[in-house]
Amino acid sequence: MGPKLVDHLLYEHEDNGILWIRFNRPERMNAILGSSEENGTVAKVGEYMRAGDDDPNVRVIVLTGIGRGFCAGADLKGGVPDDVKGENFVGNRNIVEGTDASRERFFHGFTKLHKDISHIRKPTIAMINGPAVGSGMDMALHCDIRIGCDRTRFVTYQQVGQIIENGGSYYLPKIAGLGRALEFVYTGHLDAQRAFEWGVLNRLVPFDELEATTRKLCDDIIKAPPLVQWVSKRIMRSALDSTLETTMVLTSNGSDILASSEDATEARRAFIEKRAPAFKAR
Repeated sequence: MGPKLVDHLLYEHEDNGILWIRFNRPERMNAILGSSEENGTVAKVGEYMRAGDDDPNVRVIVLTGIGRGFCAGADLKGGVPDDVKGENFVGNRNIVEGTDASRERFFHGFTKLHKDISHIRKPTIAMINGPAVGSGMDMALHCDIRIGCDRTRFVTYQQVGQIIENGGSYYLPKIAGLGRALEFVYTGHLDAQRAFEWGVLNRLVPFDELEATTRKLCDDIIKAPPLVQWVSKRIMRSALDSTLETTMVLTSNGSDILASSEDATEARRAFIEKRAPAFKAR
């Protein structure tokens, strides 16, 4: 059973194993609809990604936008329609009204939903077709890989008195280094070329080549055993906050598990028989 679909976020699963999740508010530069509401953009990104993660026919998940923008972050001008709020307002769950209620809504709703992206087992790619602003930038940073183009740029909310949040302050110094991350924080703007030089973008291509480049990378990813990708991803993400010794233990245990998997056996047989392997993720 797939996710409950909404018009402002598209869920497009192709037979080749690629799941495209597309922000679909081009008239608002794909600004987020709502905040932590049940049918809001951020909640739906988490729901769609979890659905793709659970679907055995999905091998890689691509997050991108329709039109000129990737995601303009919070919609500072728009209200929230009743059908977006849904029956269960995520940010209000078990929240007691008081001086700390606003922070708790944000943490238990918005921040938790962003974190969902980091917990997806399968490879995730942000195909950044235009500006990634505020929370849009944060979602891109949570993805495993970021592919940009000449229209890509990252923008903070500093002009409206906000800091980098939702994991962006965690990932950016680790990806780009503390000095570069602080330079971005102080200025509020990062163009595509510098983002590529800083390592924030894995690849930088002309806009006309963006989708073809992304598809080629997806094809290369799909050729590899999925279990190897899942285990490697979890170990490397854990290593960000771990020690060399702990990481070596994890890789040793992971290698033993993978060696006895059906996919490993299939990979060896396919190599000997000189054919393409048929992996089953087990």
